[in-house]
This record gives sequence, structure tokens and C-alpha cells, in this order.
Amino acid sequence: MCQSKWMKMEENKGGMDGSLDGGEDKKKNCSNVNGNGNGNGWPYASSRNRGNRIIAGLSSWPQAVDGFLSGRIGGKWYRIMVLLWLIVGTSVAAWTFYSMSREISRRRHESLVNLCVERAKMLQDQFVASMNHVRALTVLVSTFHLEMTPSVLYQEVFAAYTARTAFERPLMSGVAYAQRVMQSEREEFERLQGWKVRHMYTKEVQPTQEEYAPAVFSQETVSYLISLDMMSGQHDRENILRARESGKGALTTPFKLLDSSHLGVVFTFAVYSKELPPHATPQERTEATVGYLGGAFDVESLVENLLHQLAGNLGIIVNVYDTTNKSDPVLMYGSENIQNNVLNGHHICELDFADPDRNHEMHCSFSDAPQYSFSVIRTSAGIFVIVVLVGHILFAAINRIKKVEEDFRKMQELKARAEAADVAKSQFLATVSHEIRTPMNGVLGMLQMLMDTNLDATQKDYAQTAQSSGKALITLINEVLDQAKIESGRLELETVAFNIRSVLDSVLSLFSAKVQAKGIELAVFVSERVPEVVIGDPGRFQQIITNLVCNSVKFTMKGHIFICVHRAEEVSMLTQWLSSSKKSIEDPALHNSDTLSGLEAADGRNNWESFKLLFNSEAIFLESDGKVKFPKLTDDVKLAVSVEDTGIGIPIHAQHRVFTPFMQADSSTSRTHGGTGIGLSISRCLIELMGGEIRFISRPGVGSTFSFTALLKVGQENRESGDILLGSAKLTSQFRGMKALVLDGKPVRSLVTKHHLQRFGIEVKTVTSSQLALSMLNGMDGFPTESYGNDCVKDGIDMVLIEKDAWGPGTGLLFPSEVRAGLFPRGPFLQSKGLLKIILLATSLTPEETQKAKAAGFAETVIMKPLRASMLAICLQLALGFKRREHLIEPSKPSVPLSSVLSGKCLLVVDDNIVNRRVAAGALKKYGANVTCTDSGKSAISLLQPPHNFDACFMDVQMPEMDGFEATRQIRAAELFNMERKSNCGEMQVVHSKRWHVPILAMTADVIQATHEECLRCGMDGYVSKPFEEEQLYKALAPFFDKSSIP
Repeated sequence: MCQSKWMKMEENKGGMDGSLDGGEDKKKNCSNVNGNGNGNGWPYASSRNRGNRIIAGLSSWPQAVDGFLSGRIGGKWYRIMVLLWLIVGTSVAAWTFYSMSREISRRRHESLVNLCVERAKMLQDQFVASMNHVRALTVLVSTFHLEMTPSVLYQEVFAAYTARTAFERPLMSGVAYAQRVMQSEREEFERLQGWKVRHMYTKEVQPTQEEYAPAVFSQETVSYLISLDMMSGQHDRENILRARESGKGALTTPFKLLDSSHLGVVFTFAVYSKELPPHATPQERTEATVGYLGGAFDVESLVENLLHQLAGNLGIIVNVYDTTNKSDPVLMYGSENIQNNVLNGHHICELDFADPDRNHEMHCSFSDAPQYSFSVIRTSAGIFVIVVLVGHILFAAINRIKKVEEDFRKMQELKARAEAADVAKSQFLATVSHEIRTPMNGVLGMLQMLMDTNLDATQKDYAQTAQSSGKALITLINEVLDQAKIESGRLELETVAFNIRSVLDSVLSLFSAKVQAKGIELAVFVSERVPEVVIGDPGRFQQIITNLVCNSVKFTMKGHIFICVHRAEEVSMLTQWLSSSKKSIEDPALHNSDTLSGLEAADGRNNWESFKLLFNSEAIFLESDGKVKFPKLTDDVKLAVSVEDTGIGIPIHAQHRVFTPFMQADSSTSRTHGGTGIGLSISRCLIELMGGEIRFISRPGVGSTFSFTALLKVGQENRESGDILLGSAKLTSQFRGMKALVLDGKPVRSLVTKHHLQRFGIEVKTVTSSQLALSMLNGMDGFPTESYGNDCVKDGIDMVLIEKDAWGPGTGLLFPSEVRAGLFPRGPFLQSKGLLKIILLATSLTPEETQKAKAAGFAETVIMKPLRASMLAICLQLALGFKRREHLIEPSKPSVPLSSVLSGKCLLVVDDNIVNRRVAAGALKKYGANVTCTDSGKSAISLLQPPHNFDACFMDVQMPEMDGFEATRQIRAAELFNMERKSNCGEMQVVHSKRWHVPILAMTADVIQATHEECLRCGMDGYVSKPFEEEQLYKALAPFFDKSSIP
């Protein structure tokens, strides 16, 4: 039991705990609002009303100040205000100094208490352990000395045993056994022992006494006690008498030990000749006593050694007192001047040495006086300085206001508007963390509804691009949540079939505007050996590539960004082939300018030489036996994806922390290019979940290449066909069989163009010079020249696609003039009749270049890069004159299965947001459903009171007054009550249970928060995310509206 004389610990502890609990509650509420967006710990309606009241107060504050200043600025009130401000601020600084100093003192005292308790407990435990071992020695003496005749215990045996077991008694300087000898037995005893009983202090022969207690056995450290009468000393005699009468150990008062200047105590146990009953009288115990076993404690030296093990450099003073006599405590260890250190902290711990007749205490204090913390002084001084500065600013500002009071009145209206805008901005920033999805859902939903109308191909492509960008924005918002889920190990991947080439087209759509503005080349190439359809998580796969491409776009000012997808076997065999050829990826010979844009790249695997090796399959997959063995298409496929750029590269010193969350290459990069620094970290975790790994090669000033692998499964379509398809989607078949000539001085870039054209079934030939192109057009390379009419074009080339910067900036714009000159008169005839289409490819195009292209004879439609299937198909349709409605891409129609499920059904949509209600109603009405909308959970409860005509309900989970979960609980309770009432009336039927359990689906934008388990707990049947998607709606509603299950 410890006592504190420094302060009232319980009161301070209670206050501290209360403040901590309050802080935790606030932290929890804030985390609920910001993290989940529904405010489970902080009701949504309450937080919104509270925020509105705060905003109203802030809005009225400037007007109040303006009125006060206008009325009082000419008087002395402002001086009083400034003086009051200084007084209050100074008081706050003083209070801060006092409270922080008190907190430091409290912590200092807590540290002292812990240190004192630790030392007291260790001293007490060691003392009890030593005492128990002395008690065990009594059993040894009783067994081997008293009960055996003759005795087998001798001084040598006792000394050896006690020496070997000294570690069991760390606080004892020695132990000894004294035998009880009566006066009648003294002569015989001295004859057997061979020595006389002597006085403890005089060392003379002890005069005649009634009884004696000479030491017969002792530890070597106290061997001088042999033959000394322990009862000749006052302290020992009292201790012996107490020990034998009580049957317990007895402790002496502190005294100077024999042959020592140190203070110590002696602990004594009585040894009895027989087993005594527990309630034996003192007389019985005295008569049965045959000896005494005692141990000496050199308190000063032994306690010093014990405490030195824990003291270290803490500067703590420890005193041990015998407080049996409260009025005159005896100092056993320490110095007398500890009372002078009360200002340094003082704590008392009671010590229990197993002797109920004696009390002991340990007093602790710090050796050094407490010093004021620099942080306390700095904080208090900082507050005072801020108060003075603010007071000075207020004084100067008020004086300035006095001078311009008239102008201030004139600008009052503008000021109010600016303040209102500032309040609106603050309100938006306060709620954007959980409200941003609501407008995004409206945007995405309305875009989906827009795409369901009759749009031409260009309009639909724009709408699809906007929708993809909106979805990507929501994905980026969820990145921080992804990082948290990854760290907690709760991130799971989907397993659905998807088309890799369509995913890559979506990525290109996201960044097309940025790369066009920068004038850099963005392209994608997918090997023909990569399956058409794979099974995995398309969203996470796209997220990985989007993160890598986003970084490349940010850090690339010129050149290109090249996305390549191969089978891992191809890349592995290419690497092995390069190794066998004594080349490596880092070989400077491979880092030539024969790349996509002509600039050097960090990785040599995406240049023209590597592509030629990949196309030369026999060279790559040639086995040691001389046979060519291509990789087989099995159920699993491992893809190798690389993203190459010619940006600024990553500094050498920063490359080791590229994948560290929230870390940038350096601070200047973060300020210049922005970003959170978690994209690569999330990507690496996702790649590892896909069974792959990510690596990178970066050279400062040259660029970076990130490559990763992913283990996916081959889709059903690939396994059934047995072939590796080239197309990405069911594109229009009107281009199949056409022939195209691609003219580009960069072979890798022409290869990418050829790759995209071949996806439409177009036969493509590539050339790197205008002379070769003219030769082909003249029929020197197998193309007919019999006529200049339609037959020529029918059997020859249908279109010529030329890169604007084929051999340098703007050089491709001169090709039509070369056609007119080189194919005269055939070229002008074909161009004038529109039979030979010359189409321009460009990454960026200025208005002057556009006019120049039109004047040169290019088709009016220019194909802007990056090339992707949807936009390329539209551009080719327009350039080739396919303007009929049936040739253009038609808007998507509702699928038959979902229309058949929802047709004629009565659905209730509950959402407090009018945009969300319109989006949900429009999406459901598209499939033939009759939709009723309401804006609150309370109204939904009244509408769904049995009996009603609704077949299902879509319930928003985040609404003011009553959220969707509570509304669902009350609806289920009403259904249960209705069923019980009908049962009591004898009308219960099976159809009632089916009819009045209306399916309720949670409708939320926060899919992470609205998990399936939460929906089930409150009585919901599932959930759908906003905006609605056809496949998700069908999966959610099919179990309830399947015709086979409807009675």
C-alpha cells in the first residue's frame, strides 16, 4: 500500500480520465463522419443543424462588428477592447504556464511513485524470499541434526550448504544456528563442543545464566559467531524470546551488527523438537524449543546493491525507516536530509517484512529540484507574444478603420457577399469528404440516361468518356480507403470476366486530353498472344495501370508514354535470349532512339529491335533441340504489363522509397506535380494480391519503365474458340476486308497504328518512307494499275494513314502534294473522286496545321491520338463517308432479362436527394417499372404499412431525421405486427408471409460502408450502389422477381 504526500492523485486522475474520454468520443464521432459518410456516431441531421447554426452565427458576426465599430469608433471603446484583450490574453498565457507546469509536476510525481513502488516491491520480495529460505533451513537442521542420532550435520556441511545456496538469500550477509542450552546442560554441551560459551560482545566466558543460545553452525561469512551466546545481546535476546513464543519469524530493531559498523537487523526462527498444534500456547512452544536459526541483514550495503541495479541515472533518493515507534522512527538506510527534498517530490511506500510487530517504510524523492520545461516557457511566451501582436494589429486596424469609415460603409454590401461566399466555401470543405459522391452519382446517372437517348457516334463517345472520367474520380477518392483496407488486410479482389483491350482503351480515354495538351505520345500495344477475355478484377487492374500512367503523364514533358501487354512467357524468353546474346536490359546498345517517339528510354525491351525479336517467334521460342515450342493457352495466364515514359526519371537516392506510402521522390516534386504518394503503394499491394510483382527501371533525365505481372484466368470465350482473338469488342464489321497503308518514319509507332487497325479486320501494310508509299500506290508492290476507277480502289488500297510528324515536326503534312506529283494523273483523279482517302494521324494539332492539312488534301476527319477502338471507329466512319444512321453506333437498349423482371413492377425509391431520386427513377423506368419516390424514411414507413402495392423498395441509408437502417427496422416491425395480428384472428396463411415481406435494398454510394452484413442485421435483403448498373440490378432483383417464384 502506497501513500502519496505530493498531491491528490485520485482527483487529478479523474479529471485526466474525463478529458481523455471526451477526446476519444469526439475523435470517434469525427472519424464516423469523415470515414463512413453516414455519421453513425454523430447523427447526420444533428451535425447538419449544428453546422448550420455555426454558419449562421459566423455570418452574423461581421455585421455585428461593423455596427459596433460604426457606432463606437469615434469613442474610446476600442481602447478598452484592446486593453481587455491584452488582459485576457495575458491571463490565458499565465494559465497555460500554470496548467502545463502542473501537468509536468503531476507526471514527475507519477514517475516518482512508479519508481518508489518498483524499488519497494523488489526489496520486499527479495526480503520475503530470503526469509522463506531461512525457514527452509530450520527444516534442514531439524531433519539432519535433531531427528538423527548421531547427527549427520556438521559445521563443515552447514557452511558448505549455506555458501552454495547464498544466491537464494540475496539480502542476507549470513545465517547461523544457535542451540538452546539450559544451565544444567552447559557442562556436558561444552565438553562435546570442545569450547566454552562466550559473551557476544566481551568474548569472555559467559557467566552463569538460566539458559544459553550458543551458535553451533554458521555460514563462512559469519563464522565468528561460533560459541557466542546469542542471548547475551539485548536485541537478539528479545528477538529469540518473541520468535519461540509466537512460532513465527521475528525481526530485531535496527542495530549495528557485530564486527561491523553498518546498521542491520536479524531475522530469527525457533526450531522445535516436535510438531506443535496450530494453537499451541507460548508455554508449550517455549518448552518444545531446541534451537534458533537466524539470518543477519546488512541493510546499508545489501539494500545499496539492490537499489543500484534499478537506479541508473534517474537521480532518485531512497530512505528505509523502521517505524515501529511512530514518534521516533529509526533510519535503516539513506540520509537524514531527505525531508529537505520535499519540493523535489516525496512519496512513501510501506514495506511488509513478514513481522507483524514491526513496521517499515520506504521514502523516495528526486535528488534534483524540478526545472521549468522549455516547452512550457516557449508555449506561454508564444501565446503572450501572439496576444500582444494581435492586440497591436487590432489597435492599428481600428485606427485604420476610423480613417476609412466612409469607404467601409460603401463597400459593406460587397463585403457581405464575399463573406457569404467564404462561408459557403467553408461549409463545402467541411462536408465534401462524405458528400462528394452525391453530385458524382447525379453526374454519372444523368450521363447514363443521356447515353440511353438517340445520340450520334461522336456524342456518345464524349458521354462515355465523361462517364469513365467520373468513375475514375470516385476511384481516386476511394484510394485512401483502399490504403486503410490494405493495411488491415480486408481488401478482396473480384473474379469476373473482362476484356483487357477495352480496359486499356478506358485508360487512354482518361488521359487523352492531358497528353494532347502536352504534345506527348500515348499509345498501347497488346500482343496477339494475350487472350481476348480474362477473369480477374477489372477495376483493380485498371486502377493499377491508371496509377502508373498518371505518374508518367505528370512527370513527362516530351516524348512518349507506352503501355505494352505481353504474356509473361514472351518477356521471359526475350530476357533469356538477350542474356544468351550477352546483352541485358540495361545495355546501352538497346537504349537507342528507335522507340515510340524517337527519344531514348530507360528500358530497352520496348524498342524496335525487341519488337522484331518478339515477332520472330522462332527465334524467341526456339528450344535446345531445334524445335519451336509456343506457350500453350491454359486456364491460367500470366500477363506482363509495362508502362514506359521519357520523363524526368527518379533520382537514385529516392528509388528505394518509391513504394513507401505517402512518400514523394523529393519535396520539390510534391509541390510541382502534386499527388498523395499512395498510388504506387496501393498498386504494389494490388499486384501482390493478383499473384504478381512490380519492378521498375529509372534513369534520371531519361525516363522510367514500370513493369508488373498479374496472374489471371482465361475467359470462357477463349477456351471455347481455342484461338487467341485480336479484337477487343463486338465492333462494327464494315471495315473488314479493307486495305490500309500506314506511313510513319517511326517503326514502333507505325506498329501501334497497325495493331489498332487490325482489331477492325483491316489488312495493313506499313512503310517508313514516302517513296515506298508512292511505289505501292503505283502498283509496283502488287497493287493493280489497270484503271483509275472504283476497281482500282476496290482491289487496291482504300486508305492511307500518315503520321503528322512522320520524319520530323509537320513533315507528314506534305505527303498529299507528293501523291499528286508522284501519281500524276492517277493521284489527282483518285483524290478528286474521293476514292483514295488520305487520313492524318496527330498527337496535337494547331489551327494553322489544321488549315494546312485541309488545303493539302487530307480527309476532313483527323484521327487524334491516343488511338482507342471507339474513337478510331468513329473517325474512320466519318472519313470514309459512312454517314447513314444504320452504319453509326446505336445507343444501347435495355437488356431483355432485366426488362422482363422489372416490367410492370411497382417500386418505391426513398432518397432525400432529388437528383438521386431522378436518377434512380429514370434508371428503373427504363426497364418498364412503375416508380414512386419519397424523400424521407418516415414517409417510407407510412407508404409501406401493410397492405400496400409495392413489389420492392430501394432505401437510401443516409438521410436526415431517420436513416435507412432505422426505417427498415420499423418497416419489418410493422410487417411482423401485421402477421401476428392476422394470426390471432385466424387468418394466417403462407401467402401472407410472402406478400408482406417487401424486398428492401440498400441504395448507397458508399459501397464500402454499406456491407451485406449491415444490411442483413437491420432487415434489408441486399444493396445496390448508385448509380444503378444493369448487371448489378439484375443480380439484386432476380431472386425476388424470378417468374418461377412468383405465386
